[in-house]
Amino acid sequence: MQDIDVKTLRISEIFFSLQGESSRVGLPTVFIRLTGCPLRCGYCDTAYAFTGGQNMSISVVINKVADYKPRYVTVTGGEPLAQKTCLPLLVALCDAGYSVSLETSGALDVSHVDSRVSKVMDLKTPGSGEMEKNLWTNLDYLTPQDELKFVLCDEKDYQWAAEAIKLHDLSQKCPILFSPVHGELDPALLAAWILRDHLPVRLQIQMHKLLWGDGPGR
Repeated sequence: MQDIDVKTLRISEIFFSLQGESSRVGLPTVFIRLTGCPLRCGYCDTAYAFTGGQNMSISVVINKVADYKPRYVTVTGGEPLAQKTCLPLLVALCDAGYSVSLETSGALDVSHVDSRVSKVMDLKTPGSGEMEKNLWTNLDYLTPQDELKFVLCDEKDYQWAAEAIKLHDLSQKCPILFSPVHGELDPALLAAWILRDHLPVRLQIQMHKLLWGDGPGR
């Protein structure tokens, strides 16, 4: 344990809740939220994680996770890959036997993420205000165990995402998620567009917000 004892991360919070998104929706999951993010999406709902938090070694994080006796662990942010020690943390979690997912903006290189980790990666739409941050080479590192997410503000975002799927043949890489911005885009309207256009995507609604509102899920 000596090596991971000296590797530290800035942690915003660690908590046990139900996964509210992705194909793992509804599963009891430990969330490790890392502090910091280089993006400023207009709809961000975790801005509190941009700053603050506390330093923890990987071994301390692993011990805190173990207290919950979970099967599933999600590393999120902020943008977790903004901290270099995120990569060895993911390795340590996989080595501990957990089913691990990583929620990442897609703006930072994912090529060195442990192959055992399920990446849930965003492509930022025009409505996010951060479309120019998309690192398109990340698409080359997606596998069928990963998921690609589009957070949509309006019909312009929807059309942009539909074109990206077609242009890059994304449905052949991994499952695709369409998520309406909570309170901005009516999920029923988004569902109608998906059905109208026969898009090969999964509509997801943030279950944790339906259960607990806009605050962090517990």
